Amino acid sequence: MIEPRIYFSEHFNVSPKTLAEYGAFDICIVSDLPMFIDPFLLFTSKKPEYQALHDQIVLYLQFLQRKSGKCLSSGDIKNWYHFKEVKQNWLGFTVFGNGGHALGATFAKSLNDSLGDILSNVGNEEGIGTHLEKLALVGPRVGRDCVSDFTTNLIKHYLLRFTEKFARGNMHEEDCDSFAVPRAAFNFEIETWETRTYFLPRLGDDFVILTPVDILTRDDTWISREDLLSRFKSLPAAVEDDQTRAQINNYFSRVFRKKQTIKDRNATIDRVIKEFPELVDLYIALKEQEGEEAVSTSREKTDDTRDVLVEQVKLAVPDLQEKTDFYRKPWTSYDEALERVLCFKDYIENKDGYRVINRVGHPFSKEAEVQLFFGLIWCYTDFDVNREPNNGRGPVDFKVSYGAGDKSLIEFKLASNSSLKRNLERQVEIYEAANDTRKSVKVILCYTAEDQDRTARVLKELGIRKEPSVVVIDARSDNKPSASKA
Repeated sequence: MIEPRIYFSEHFNVSPKTLAEYGAFDICIVSDLPMFIDPFLLFTSKKPEYQALHDQIVLYLQFLQRKSGKCLSSGDIKNWYHFKEVKQNWLGFTVFGNGGHALGATFAKSLNDSLGDILSNVGNEEGIGTHLEKLALVGPRVGRDCVSDFTTNLIKHYLLRFTEKFARGNMHEEDCDSFAVPRAAFNFEIETWETRTYFLPRLGDDFVILTPVDILTRDDTWISREDLLSRFKSLPAAVEDDQTRAQINNYFSRVFRKKQTIKDRNATIDRVIKEFPELVDLYIALKEQEGEEAVSTSREKTDDTRDVLVEQVKLAVPDLQEKTDFYRKPWTSYDEALERVLCFKDYIENKDGYRVINRVGHPFSKEAEVQLFFGLIWCYTDFDVNREPNNGRGPVDFKVSYGAGDKSLIEFKLASNSSLKRNLERQVEIYEAANDTRKSVKVILCYTAEDQDRTARVLKELGIRKEPSVVVIDARSDNKPSASKA
């Protein structure tokens, strides 16, 4: 059995302690980890090199500001506003690999529009710093992954030097190579991106980029749309000018209705921001005052992610290898899918893996995040595995196949989903027809005792309580005794 090497330290035979002492995050080289670079951590850092990086981001935004009022060619727009994802850092929300989405036309339009309004005074703000995260505050078009990807592109030269220094001082020469990296740094004099050469860890035909732990966060960036929306109604009280505060409160009373959907409420907030853009600067000023908390919070979440994903997943992979040896027994895609799900269930329920998808009673609310963590334990499989292939009737979570004639599906659902019963009855069957397969595994995640009771009731009503292809996973954190008490 081949020893699984899914993390940087394992693959390159580098001590995790050495990596930690250097300050680099131990990335997974099989699938992206849900970590993001937060530019606010550069802004609030006491390290001169981080502050210089933030200044460079501001300089680039000012450069775009000067260009935004001119008639730009399509080539200039692509050169200055479009960015590829820096996949070599293995961070983000890609399952089964590191090929995420580029920052293309949609991002370019959002950035250019913002330079005309919310970022119109970039570099010249009064009382606050310049923050790229403003892009994400107005409208849902730009999220944490876009902000992180843009920041990564603008500080890529630093990350490459950071990685090169580690490679030269701590790695075997045969594990590294010289790579000419395009768009490594921007030359403001000739207004174009430069290709530069670096000595970097080699992974197949590509290179790997390491990222400092202290600029990473697991959740939203410190300055984020979700946070702004959650505390927006409290902002007018912090407005010092009496007249302005009265105007804002009067406007609030006219546009905010007592009964609004979340979507309508958020749309209303966008209108208020356009009417009173100073509220954004006020929000940012409050976040700057809480800067020390941003550092400690991000570090805590980063440490938690490392402890759970790096350490806990290592426990699951060897067990999976022993149980899913394709060459030792007749094994179909359905067998493989079910076995992986059952191993994931065992991992969650019996090996503290519940910590991956449940943080002290606060479960992840998005099924996509659960799918990502499940995807981490699909390394070293002989089957072709695709996430959410859309074959005409909507996406399914995973499709497992071996050749054209052997296909199976895996569908994840939260027990709290109000459509659970209907989905179990109809949804997967529709997917099966669209994907030309008759076998599927349905996975139901329970975070509470109520979830379990509801799931048991639904399965009984449908007459599938003992159906082996329906797997219920107990992800409760309050039902996992410690080893000393078990």
